[in-house]
Amino acid sequence: MEVLGIDIGGTGIKGAIVDTVKGELISERFRIPTPKGAKPKDVASAVSELVTHFNWKGKVGCGFPTIISQGVAKSTGNIHKSWKETDVVQLFSQKTGLQFFVANDADVAGLAEMSFGAGKNKKGVVLVITIGTGLGSSVFINGVLVPNVELGSVPYKKYERFEYYAADSVRKKEALKYKEWGERFNKFLKFVEQTFTPSLVILGGGASKKIHKFENEITIAAPVVAAQFENNAGIIGAAMLAN
Repeated sequence: MEVLGIDIGGTGIKGAIVDTVKGELISERFRIPTPKGAKPKDVASAVSELVTHFNWKGKVGCGFPTIISQGVAKSTGNIHKSWKETDVVQLFSQKTGLQFFVANDADVAGLAEMSFGAGKNKKGVVLVITIGTGLGSSVFINGVLVPNVELGSVPYKKYERFEYYAADSVRKKEALKYKEWGERFNKFLKFVEQTFTPSLVILGGGASKKIHKFENEITIAAPVVAAQFENNAGIIGAAMLAN
């Protein structure tokens, strides 16, 4: 089955046509910047632009950077506060005239990795952490998703959210060396391990491609590996929502 998968992030909106049976991109990935302020109407227009780029007329799966319940945003994460209680499915469907399926972005990235990637056939508690503008997370127990577990939103010391201390965007903003940032990120992983005692942690998002630059700072007991699909996991998992 071919589905257009879209991954909406705090800085970029990415999409590609996906073969959901094989878990493969069958088109070139297309990316446009997330509109400044990331207000609902502006993001909907950007999504429409991406759909038009592919001349797409079928189903669309979408990963979205907030808690999503029955298509409705229940938090605001790293996007505009007006998203809270917005029906994301309805908004995007009305803007494009297409059928949309929407879920939390880290959850859909996890679906891709657990179905086709680094987490395939893994038992026990597996966590997928997406590292980017924020810190997304998805939790799987014997392959079954526990939806909307946003560990990056947990407060840490003086920080309102852990991701304001250890996300990749913080590394860039504060011009941290990977060793410095890796030590921060390891503190987040220690919190994750203390909370869930995972049998495996999979790192996705943009920073997953550079795991060799900070892996020496990771000291948790659980194995930590890069996502097989790296930054494409969100696109593939989003497309899987339409199956």
